[in-house]
Amino acid sequence: MLVWERPEPPNRPVPAPLDRERIVRAAIESADAEGLEAVSLRKVAGVLGVGPMRLYGYIASKEELLDLMVDAVHAEIRPVGDDWREVLRSLAEATRQAAHEHEWLADLLGGRPQLGPHALATGETVVAALGDVDLDAVMPVVASVNAYVIGAVRREIAERRAERATGLDEKRWQASLGPYLERTFATGRFPALAAVVRDAAHLDADDTFRIGLDCLLDGIEARISR
Repeated sequence: MLVWERPEPPNRPVPAPLDRERIVRAAIESADAEGLEAVSLRKVAGVLGVGPMRLYGYIASKEELLDLMVDAVHAEIRPVGDDWREVLRSLAEATRQAAHEHEWLADLLGGRPQLGPHALATGETVVAALGDVDLDAVMPVVASVNAYVIGAVRREIAERRAERATGLDEKRWQASLGPYLERTFATGRFPALAAVVRDAAHLDADDTFRIGLDCLLDGIEARISR
């Protein structure tokens, strides 16, 4: 049959436009909504409306995808300040804020250093602010701040998850344990704990984080000022 007599073939859907940034953005949105359980190359491909094999042209494994997600969030962590203390405080607060906005980040912080471009840019800002600090002390100082932040945000995120799982916020949970603690403290076996629980100020998460960070930065300042 001659070409002008041959019927047109049926229209085929044009493949959805795809790039690494779009894949990572879809993965982050899925993780924000449903946690890391929602992140796999197959699931993200479904969100994007493409076959999983198309993603392998951009990302080789789930581990690579997670690395890209963490680095993308590092673009939100931009420490600022006029001296090393301000920059370290800004680093801590910005990292905490990012973890609050992307709860899954708390599960991926720590371990081996992040070496993506956004993480390196954050690191460059922090290390440059420590220019007057002894070179051998720079990484221990940064590591101590990161360790404090990671521990704090993991505790805070764990509290959020416990609240969702039990339906009890922190105050209601504490109230439910009140009678048990009263009976236990009445034995006289834990006088120091009893005094703190009964008489100390009960700070919220923001104040607890700020005061703990102040203690850490004070210690760093005392150390590097020797």
